[in-house]
This record gives sequence, C-alpha cells and structure tokens, in this order.
Amino acid sequence: MELVALMILAVPLFGPDKLPELIQNVTGFLRKVRELSDSAKQDIRSELGPEFQDFEFEDLHPKRFVHKHVLGSDGLGLEELRDALDPRKELTQIADAVREAADISTENVPAAPGVDLAKDVAPAKRVTLTKEGAATSERPLFDPETT
Repeated sequence: MELVALMILAVPLFGPDKLPELIQNVTGFLRKVRELSDSAKQDIRSELGPEFQDFEFEDLHPKRFVHKHVLGSDGLGLEELRDALDPRKELTQIADAVREAADISTENVPAAPGVDLAKDVAPAKRVTLTKEGAATSERPLFDPETT
C-alpha cells in the first residue's frame, strides 16, 4: 500500500519521462549498498576465523541473541529443564497409585446396607443446677431468632 502511494506521488513530482531513470538509479544505489554490506560481512568473517563462518550480524540484536543462545534448539536446553521440573507427570503417577490403593481397599469391605446418612436433629437437653439439684429442660442451646 505504501509503495503504491509513493508511485502515485512520484509520477507528478518527477514526471513520466524521468521516472524510469529515477527507478534505475534507486535500484542501482540499493544494489551497491547491499554489495558493500555483504563484502563488509565477508571481511569481518574472514578476520574472525573459520569458527565464525555462520555468524550473522542480525544475531547481535539482543532479542535474537537471547532467542538463539538461550531459548533456541542449540541453546541451554530450557525445554528439557522445564520438562524435568514439571510436576504433572509425577502427580499423575501418584494419583494413579492412590486410585489403585483405594480400589484394592474397597474390594474387601462389604457394603453396609441401609446406612442412613441423614442427621438426627433432636433438641438438646439443657442441665440447670438449682439448690434442690440438677434439672433438665428441653430448650435448645441457642436462640435461633438472635443468631
């Protein structure tokens, strides 16, 4: 989109006659800059020695440097470290062992028929000490209207 906008602006500025010559000059300039850059890279690689033949200047950017040397496949191996510290595998093994033990322990226990799990709600008996002795009453231990 930007290239189209530049072309639309270049036609009225330089005219249709000078536009092809201008494009040739710009592409020639870009080609020479690229050749100069490639020759500088080759000179630096030859000066550094044979172990730096795969050296790229883009790798000097901090983000790329960290990605290549720390996070990359030839880096420190953080994937292996992360997998080694991941507790999910061990937790799965422990959970399976607990399930197995629970299955074994429930096989030998007969089921209790008719067990009622409902709570019996009986009013609590309150013991009051008097001079005559202990007296019990059927009042609840708390007042439900005040709580």
